[in-house]
Amino acid sequence: MAKKAKKGACAEPLIVASKVKAFVKSKGMMSSKDFLCALNGAICELIAKAATRAKENKRSTVQPRDV
Repeated sequence: MAKKAKKGACAEPLIVASKVKAFVKSKGMMSSKDFLCALNGAICELIAKAATRAKENKRSTVQPRDV
């Protein structure tokens, strides 16, 4: 049985895994194997909320103030 995607989750990655891992490593930490998936989901949710806010304000462009 396939896993259901979480609300706001994206099917395709929006992050560069190697860059994220390097940044985490530069902070003296390690990342778990499911960290990138969780981070990608959080980013997708943030973008979805920003797009909704822009639509509510009758705009078709997502702007920094929507984040």
